[in-house]
Amino acid sequence: MSKKIVFIGAGSFGFTRSLVRDLLSFPAFADATITLMDIDQGRLATITRAVQRIVEAGQYPARVEATTDRVAALKGAHGVVTTILAGDVDVWQHDILIPKKYGVDINVGDTRGPSGIFRFLRTVNPILDIARDISRYCPDAVYLNYTNPMAMLCRVVQGEYPELVSTGLCHSVQGTAAMLARWIGLPKEEISYTCAGINHQAFYLDFLHRGQDVYPLIDKAIRENEEVYNEEIVRNELYLALGYYVTESSGHNSEYVAWFRKRPDLIEQYCMHGTGWNPGHHAFILREYQQRKHTWQTGIEDWFKKPVNLDRGEEYAAYIFNAIFGDQTMFKFNGNVRNTGLIDNLPPGCCVEVPVLASSRGLEPIHVGSLPRQLGLLCSQSAQIEEIAVEASLTGNRELVYQAICFDPLTSAVLSLKEIRAMVDEMFTQFVPWLPQFH
Repeated sequence: MSKKIVFIGAGSFGFTRSLVRDLLSFPAFADATITLMDIDQGRLATITRAVQRIVEAGQYPARVEATTDRVAALKGAHGVVTTILAGDVDVWQHDILIPKKYGVDINVGDTRGPSGIFRFLRTVNPILDIARDISRYCPDAVYLNYTNPMAMLCRVVQGEYPELVSTGLCHSVQGTAAMLARWIGLPKEEISYTCAGINHQAFYLDFLHRGQDVYPLIDKAIRENEEVYNEEIVRNELYLALGYYVTESSGHNSEYVAWFRKRPDLIEQYCMHGTGWNPGHHAFILREYQQRKHTWQTGIEDWFKKPVNLDRGEEYAAYIFNAIFGDQTMFKFNGNVRNTGLIDNLPPGCCVEVPVLASSRGLEPIHVGSLPRQLGLLCSQSAQIEEIAVEASLTGNRELVYQAICFDPLTSAVLSLKEIRAMVDEMFTQFVPWLPQFH
């Protein structure tokens, strides 16, 4: 029976093209119905052309349909993927610009801290609307979320709609594992690991090559190879301090902790000169989006002129769908789920990123136990802040938003309580139209 896979926020070109390519590469989905849904008709028309081109290049018997009607898209769906963005760059730029005005220097701002929390508060309502419609119109569908802030959004959806089969996905786990394998000269296909924590602050608790511990090789590379050290300065410093390697890039991680961005000299030393894709410059992603806003059409048209690459990538979504309702080959991945005794020293019910087994039985998170104390301390603080922000979003309590941001490591390293209050008030004023739950 042909399966229906729905992409909500399909105008996210990079994600949609790669996920559709991966999906169609599985024989079970070669004849799938690919339903693209977006509220931007221009972007929707363009991505529909792009997906149809992938179908034609692979000579797949798949069917492509596009709509701005979410309910129509969801009816009869077997799988749903969300890659939405609440507000254009002209809206969310203030997530970064307002904190900077007060002295909080943000690199990306899509996960935690004042920027991530306000991004969450704007995004939670549309995400809950989507989850509500999935529950109504395709309650048996597998729901996979790629939208950030990953942890807080997954926590809300899984708390409000526990009956849904859902998880959140981030490519930093497999991406970093490949990077570490490259550093020590080993094929990534021969590497296995246990990775756990919270989104963007998950750590490789072990890292094995054919069953043998290769952390000593990673340690040697970081300490003795200047090129390796300079590729990910912030993450390598975190490793040298904590003893385990973190999943997300240096730029992201520099804004989650108190140690790298609280003074200009530290930003210069640790965040400006890495050779990785995102060392930690101020407003890195904002500048990327501002440029892309005016060039995306040219970029996509250039893609249409090149041969279509049909090689399957490493994003998890298609593998998960295949494991659950495709050919049912089991697949183990790292997903974002509520902490139902999975990590013993993180708050019960918070969102954790742990190994998950996908099969015909659905999604089965795997018990990890306790994180090493130093990792538990780091992740627990962020997880508890996220729990406060989630409660604020569900109750409309502005004071809880302020209190959550008071404990953000970077913010508290830079600002006084009164300064934090002023910053939060200004952000609330800026985003009034996007925060109906607080009015």
